[in-house]
Amino acid sequence: MLALPVKTGSGGFFPSLMLFVVLWGVMLATAYFLLDVNLKLKGELNLFSMAAKMLGPIGKWSACVLYVLLLYALLAAYLSACSPLFVQGIELLLSWRMPDAWSFFILPMLFGCTISLGIASVDYVNRILMLGLLVSYVLLIGALPGHMDLSRLMSYDMAKSFTAAPLILTAFGYHIIIPTLTTYMHHQVSLLRKALWIGSLIPLVVCVLWQLGILAAVPKALLLDALVQGVPATTPLESLLKTTWMQGISSFFAFFALVTSFLGVSLSLSDFLIDALSLKKGWEGRLLATLLTFIPPLFVLLSCTNAFYFALDYAGAFVALLLGVLPACMVLRFKRPSWYAKKRGRILIISVLLIMGIVVGIDLAMHF
Repeated sequence: MLALPVKTGSGGFFPSLMLFVVLWGVMLATAYFLLDVNLKLKGELNLFSMAAKMLGPIGKWSACVLYVLLLYALLAAYLSACSPLFVQGIELLLSWRMPDAWSFFILPMLFGCTISLGIASVDYVNRILMLGLLVSYVLLIGALPGHMDLSRLMSYDMAKSFTAAPLILTAFGYHIIIPTLTTYMHHQVSLLRKALWIGSLIPLVVCVLWQLGILAAVPKALLLDALVQGVPATTPLESLLKTTWMQGISSFFAFFALVTSFLGVSLSLSDFLIDALSLKKGWEGRLLATLLTFIPPLFVLLSCTNAFYFALDYAGAFVALLLGVLPACMVLRFKRPSWYAKKRGRILIISVLLIMGIVVGIDLAMHF
């Protein structure tokens, strides 16, 4: 959410709205792919065991590699955007400017301690942070109409809007929870399908409202500057909000949005590494997993000047491959009388594969 208005600012609101709806629909289709594979195989399976059963060892290891790369890319993006906020907070409290590089290391140390204590501590901290995120979002959205100029929504550039496709795709990457959801809802197909489309519709509405508010309130020039500087949408927004308390709410929203995601991704990657590397369940294994979780994204931060958008763009390609191409390849293995083996099913699968290929192509073109 912090990156979307900045990446779509040069393309305009209506092209980005079109991309949001199309890519939401594509990701919903791949979510149904995964759901149907999960229901077909039965049992309490995860994404990797599903890939292994449907696509063999190549599918399993492809899923593992893409999953790790995706989470590392997300962690690098979150750390990059969190660090300046942390430096600002220390400066306000202590009237001392911490060197920026220090914040890259202090944040993993602080959150690493929380993660090393296990899921219970992360859950408790995350509940408080989620409450702060919800309150700050509502206050910020409520304050934006007074700063909006609807004429800003009329400008558009279709060619530039497509560069945001990998990032928009990342906003709908919820598929990893589908196996757990299937078990939780006792394999009730109609309820599961309803849960997926309603559950994914909520972030679509939330993100579109955010897009509308930011692109109408913030001039395009400021959004372009934010993209060049590698800062989130709340940075140019703060320069427009007149009161100090509203600027504070903007900073709080950015912090809560980043940290809630950061904690979840860090815990997921740490747990995956413990399982994949067969690490000890005690504090030694947790410590090693925490180090392996944070060292690679720190390397990205220290070697890349615009790590926030750089990492998120790569995350988009990994989402396209892991949550788009992989599920499509799985349902391609379905045989008649399955709907996926019929003409309309094959057309849908091929269309999804084509769109995912375009997203990966856009991502590679931007970098190379």
